[in-house]
Amino acid sequence: MKYVSLIWASLFRKKMRTMLTLLSIVVAFLLFGMLQTVGQAFSAGADKADADRLITNSKYSIIDMLPISFQQRIAAVPGVQVVAHASWFGGSYQDKQAQFAVFPVVPEDYLLAAPEIKISEQALAAWKANKTGAIVGESFAKKMNWKVGDKIPLQADIWPQANGSLTWTFDLVGTYRNTKDAGNGEMAMLFRYDYFDEARQYGKGTVGWYLVKINDFHDADKVAKLIDTQFANSEHETKTQTEQAFAQGFAKQFGDIALMVSAILGAVFFTILVLSGNTMSQALRERIPELGILKTLGFSNSAVYWFVMLESLLLSVLGALIGLMLAAMAINGLKSALTGFGISSISTTVVFQGLGIALLLGFAVGILPALKAMRIKIVDALRS
Repeated sequence: MKYVSLIWASLFRKKMRTMLTLLSIVVAFLLFGMLQTVGQAFSAGADKADADRLITNSKYSIIDMLPISFQQRIAAVPGVQVVAHASWFGGSYQDKQAQFAVFPVVPEDYLLAAPEIKISEQALAAWKANKTGAIVGESFAKKMNWKVGDKIPLQADIWPQANGSLTWTFDLVGTYRNTKDAGNGEMAMLFRYDYFDEARQYGKGTVGWYLVKINDFHDADKVAKLIDTQFANSEHETKTQTEQAFAQGFAKQFGDIALMVSAILGAVFFTILVLSGNTMSQALRERIPELGILKTLGFSNSAVYWFVMLESLLLSVLGALIGLMLAAMAINGLKSALTGFGISSISTTVVFQGLGIALLLGFAVGILPALKAMRIKIVDALRS
């Protein structure tokens, strides 16, 4: 640590060159932090999906509705424990696209099929007693400053009411906790299916998809085939898959996010590697006489090696820290726009990944100049 000031002075001897290189690294890690966070958000649903839960929806499109009569037939399939259903409502809140999911469900069935959702007995009783009642995630209710008793109006963009009105008003009767995912898992509003089916203008007696909890996750493929066989060659053929596969398929509707993120970041970091490597090599050529003097004064070859290597590591890590900090600030500033995608902040995983890449980048950039500095002879250095 006593040589930190020497390393720092050497690194910033050409301030403009160093600052431009540092700026390039900062931009690279700013992009890394934001893109990696987006990529994580799109895969989060699949990562947290239950292995013993299946999703049954239309074989051809998720927007095709299924008859509600399918519920009893699915429940009769061997290996099925509980069947619930949900539908996509969409809608807008305060003239903006709702930044949360809205699903009409049957309370008792849905809570059995999704045991990670916890609601108090008092809230459940109030929900059953109020046809226009709804519950929302606890953390989301706090964010929106919603309280039990509030009326929440949503403007429908898919489901007008039978009287032609696009305004659906719900009474907030309680909140729920998600024991598996207290963040993204609490970004939803659940309201009663009977109210939805009675009040909507069209599509009565249909649902969007079925949530199927099975007895043993090892039987997932077998149960899925049995369900789909029941409805084969019918007017409403189905596609049943694990909740994880469903989440992955839903994310891929936006494209292969992971591949796109990897391609962009790969190109960015390759460019930074070449740029930083050139900067370090040029800086070494200018300092060869100084390195010779250090060796003359008694500094060992390994000490000179680490002087050069630590310069590279310091530049890379400093740029990464600034870039990741800016990414965190940017995501926080865009929180309201990104909430609908389950993005609220940069995760510690992304931060540690970034720092790990920064260390690898520092070593990759510094290894050749450091080896050259270590092997140079005093006589040759002083002649330069």
